[in-house]
Amino acid sequence: MYQLSAIELRDKFIRGDLSALQIVDYYLQRIDQLDAKLGAFLAVFHERAREKARALDAKKKAGGKLGKLAAIPIALKDNIHVKGETSTAGSKILYNYKAPFDATVTRLLEAEDAIIIGKTNCDEFAMGSSTENSAFKKTGNPWNLKCTPGGSSGGSGAAVSARLCPIALGSDTGGSIRLPGSFCGVIGYKPTYGRVSRFGLIAYGSSLDQIGPLTLNAADAALVMEVLGQHCEKDSTSLKWAGEDYLPVLNKDLKGFKIGVPREFLEGLNTEARQVFDRSLQELQALGATLVDVDLSILKYALGTYYILATAEASTNLARFDGIRYGLRSEKAKTLDEVYTFSKEEGFGAEVKRRILLGTYVLSAGYQDAYYKKAQKVRTLIIEKYEEAFKKCDLVATPVSPFPAFEIGAIKDPLQMYLADIYSISINLAGLPAVSVPSGFSGDRKPIGLQLIGPQKQDRKVLQAAYAYEQATPYHKEIPPFAERVFT
Repeated sequence: MYQLSAIELRDKFIRGDLSALQIVDYYLQRIDQLDAKLGAFLAVFHERAREKARALDAKKKAGGKLGKLAAIPIALKDNIHVKGETSTAGSKILYNYKAPFDATVTRLLEAEDAIIIGKTNCDEFAMGSSTENSAFKKTGNPWNLKCTPGGSSGGSGAAVSARLCPIALGSDTGGSIRLPGSFCGVIGYKPTYGRVSRFGLIAYGSSLDQIGPLTLNAADAALVMEVLGQHCEKDSTSLKWAGEDYLPVLNKDLKGFKIGVPREFLEGLNTEARQVFDRSLQELQALGATLVDVDLSILKYALGTYYILATAEASTNLARFDGIRYGLRSEKAKTLDEVYTFSKEEGFGAEVKRRILLGTYVLSAGYQDAYYKKAQKVRTLIIEKYEEAFKKCDLVATPVSPFPAFEIGAIKDPLQMYLADIYSISINLAGLPAVSVPSGFSGDRKPIGLQLIGPQKQDRKVLQAAYAYEQATPYHKEIPPFAERVFT
């Protein structure tokens, strides 16, 4: 069963080949057997999932209308609310916080008969590129357990790659879906900003955050987007844009497509990553696409711009975690000031503190003009440069990361870690849709992803290109050895 895609699982359920309870029990058993070594999940909803499965089997038996995601087990990153379940965002400060309501994406998934199977590990408050910043556990990469699965949605990427569930949701503020997609050899899709509701997502950078799927193939991602791509009245940044059909357009080919390549921006690539990227460009050409050079040299300023704007928003968003209303409250605090000080000191990890301090600094009275306002201006220039590029091409192709997955603990310097996001952060600054699609392996069998970037609101075009590339190449069919240890 673990070799089946989400759509294949759903179809077997609808035909009567499998019951919802059989599917759920199978994946729960896989999680119980494999996740102790992998560390992808922070919580597994055994009883909740089985209860939903039994209800779905009864609904099918009674002849009820079945949803698009019927009987598909789906995991959620632990910064997405499920009513009555703990939402920690990977932080000690929220270790006991139970969500009082469902996120919009949770509601939409369950309305289409998906079965939420658990919550996945992540970098604390989604701040990180390796899932090493989680307060609770380290997550391994199914292709090499000594390596990171990427971040911050590393638990979701690892869970899908190890076939512990066919679909998982993550959040992407600067590459946090696409980097695990690349490192774990699965599809990682970041929608246009505002395409998917952020209501019920624990905020990191509100002008950058976007929820999206990690899946085994592009068709599964398209199916999820048909469900999640809806306007939401509870999210003021949600686009007033009706849902779209994604699956019917996937079979179009790439003849006539123009793919932009920002060659001057590729100098920092690892040798193996460069070889894989160059080959993927040849594979796109073989499918009928034309390569054109585009000038995106301004992206060399994207990293500095991002870490000013994202940390500024983080320092504002995280001010609410004060030890008063919910979450961890320091036991050694004697005064109100000490409650604030000690609760944050004990509850936040080093990376979160680093970003709060940086964000507070760039927003402070003496430095706001010098840093924050200048960064906003550069962000506008980045948006304009992408708009110019898309006048020459349909999509832009880049690597997802300058290197394949690295060993856990190998990168000590925070600035070096930030460089992992050099090819992904500008997409969030510009609010664009982008996908990581498996495009090959390093010499030691670590997956490497190709990033396809589209203009705003061209989500279907991005997934169409990912599907065409995927169908012509074998990389997405590869299963990590770890996933085949049981039930082979």
